[in-house]
Amino acid sequence: MNRASIRNAALLLLIAVLSLGSSVIWQHFSAKDIARAQQQLKAQTWLSVLPKQTYDNQPLQSPVVLNNPRLDHSQLLAGYRATRAGQPSALVLHSQVQGYGGPLQLLIAIDPQGRLLGTKVLRQEETPELGAKLVEPGNTWLQGFIGASRKTTADTAWALKRDSGQFDQLAGATVTSRAVIHAVHDALRYFDEHRQQLLEGGSDD
Repeated sequence: MNRASIRNAALLLLIAVLSLGSSVIWQHFSAKDIARAQQQLKAQTWLSVLPKQTYDNQPLQSPVVLNNPRLDHSQLLAGYRATRAGQPSALVLHSQVQGYGGPLQLLIAIDPQGRLLGTKVLRQEETPELGAKLVEPGNTWLQGFIGASRKTTADTAWALKRDSGQFDQLAGATVTSRAVIHAVHDALRYFDEHRQQLLEGGSDD
């Protein structure tokens, strides 16, 4: 191989190495940007269940330990503590319950007094035009639970009116409505029973 061929081969090798290096660097920085965007989207979605004035920390960076998370009708998948001025101000519980069409995942926000601050559907497989109305823009059924607690609503009243309870159902979606009520009630009861550990991270006796 003559010198010209060697130079050409070396040049091609150098170009290939530079191209590969550029691609790796680009992917590295792109991956960071994608991960950051995903985290921001998750925070925007998950924290929308909390009134903004209730916290000044990053709740998703403050997970709590959930002991015995399998409840009567639902299961808790995760929990996050919100604080304001260094004091616990709310808890966000990620709950899963069986709906009509499949697993129904909810975000349930509770204040330190055990009152419901908000509920949001995170994932659902319910029937369109029926249970799936939960996620339709303008649907206010979930807002009917805000402010409720086990102090203001007896445990026996956490049911549909047709089941001798206190709550109306989402039109045409009896099974979905029952599932949501059960999940919210389970979450409130769990909070009351583990209040200190959830809010302060203390022992859970």
